[in-house]
Order: sequence, then structure tokens, then C-alpha cells
Amino acid sequence: MSKFSVLIANYNNGHFFAECYKSLVAQTETDWEAVILDDGSTDNSLEVIKKITDGDHRVKINQNDQNRGIGYTKRRLIDLAEAEICGFLDPDDALAPHALATVLKTHSEYLEAGLVYSNFVRCDEHLTPVSVHKAKQITELDQSYYNFNAEISHFVTFKKQIYKKTSGIDPFLKIAEDKDWYMKMCETAPVRYIDEDLYLYRIHDTGISTTKNAEKALFWHWVALIKMAERRNISVEDLFLQSYVPKNKYDHALSKLNHVKNSRWAKLGNTLGLFKIFKKL
Repeated sequence: MSKFSVLIANYNNGHFFAECYKSLVAQTETDWEAVILDDGSTDNSLEVIKKITDGDHRVKINQNDQNRGIGYTKRRLIDLAEAEICGFLDPDDALAPHALATVLKTHSEYLEAGLVYSNFVRCDEHLTPVSVHKAKQITELDQSYYNFNAEISHFVTFKKQIYKKTSGIDPFLKIAEDKDWYMKMCETAPVRYIDEDLYLYRIHDTGISTTKNAEKALFWHWVALIKMAERRNISVEDLFLQSYVPKNKYDHALSKLNHVKNSRWAKLGNTLGLFKIFKKL
């Protein structure tokens, strides 16, 4: 049995896969399997992936009987995995050469940790690094664990024995299924953050939660939060009201309002009685 199962859910991303696979072959830890599950791609992804991985016994390619969605596909991938330690890698992304070795070492040092995760590197559509996103160590079930700012980030890896104590990945969720099961894992066992840049995250127009799909991802994130509130018997209503208008937009609007209130023209108008509502601003 392999030490690590790399889980890859593919839908029409075969044209990006060469760099993903190249990063696996380059791993300093060589005892791994790559479990690929195609979710009814409508392009030639399967043919491309089979050609790229031809002859590599570590790669196992599977297909859904039809397009089932990301939640179903990732849940099934975990069932197909042979290793106790697993992690998801999107076919349009890549790993740093020491990624598997680093997370395996951390899992062995922190046996109680259900999740082990790192920073990720934002890349352009050509996988050229642009910036680094820093994750955060989650120590309690506070707002950080809601993951609004990707406090738990790629490369996210987990122990199957602890994952199985949760209800697992929700096949109902179309996007943000990761936010849902990250919270479940935090509720079940401690998690461990590695302050290293282990994952190359490609941003492109067809990404499932980037660019034009960002608002959809936010909607499904809130669905996950409502499910969390039901599990924990808490209310997220106030959090929703606070977050519905993004804080930065609220602060910007408040700053502009204060600027108007303090301007000499507004004060002159108030003195002249032109702005009777000034005191209510």
C-alpha cells in the first residue's frame, strides 16, 4: 500500500494536466498513488490523461457514469484511495517538489491531527507564480474556522480514519464542498498548519471558484455555513448580516460619508439651513 493517495477530480481540465503530473513525478517522496476520477468530461481529457500517464502503475484512472458534480466526485475519490493519508490536487494545479514528504512528516509528528495544510502560491493561467497566500493555524471553532479568508488552504491533506468520523464530503454541494468538510474536520480533531508554500494554484477563467464563478462559490460557502450551524445548534444570522455587505465596502462608504460630513461646504450648508438632515447623517 502506498504512503500517500493524491486525489484528482477532473472535469474538462486535461489540457492542464501535463504540468500537474510533472509535479507528481518530481516529488522527493516517491511512494504515492494518484487516483484520478473523471466526472463525465465533454472534451478529450481522458485520452490526454491516459496518454500522459501511460505506463505509470502509480496512476489509477476511473470514471463516473455521468457528470455528478464536485461533491460526489471527491467523496468517491476518498473511497477509491488506498492510503491512510490523502490529499486533493486539482488537475490544473501542481505541487512543490517536497510537498508530499513535508505533509507526511507532519502527519507522523502530529498523530492526533486530522487535517494538515499549507500555504498556496497564486499563479497565472500559465502557472507562473504571482503571489503567496498564507494560511492560518486554527486552534478553536471561532470565525477563522469558517474559512472566509482561506485560513485553511491548499495543500490540504487528511487522515482517512479521522475523516470517517465525520459525515464526509457532502455530494449536494456544487462548489465550496471543501469549506464544508474542512469545518467538519476541525470539529472532530485538531488540525495542523505548515507555514510552507506547497501548492501552485492556477487562476484561469474556467476555474470552479475563481473569476466569474467567485459569487457562486460564496453562495455555496454560505450553504455550508448553514449546515455547520445546524450541526452545532448555533445561529449564523448575525454573521450573515455582517458579511452580506463586505466589510471593506462598508468601511469605504463610511469613510466617504465622514468626508462629506466634515467638508466645509456641508458645514456651510448646514449653517444656512440647506441640509436639515445633516445631523442625521
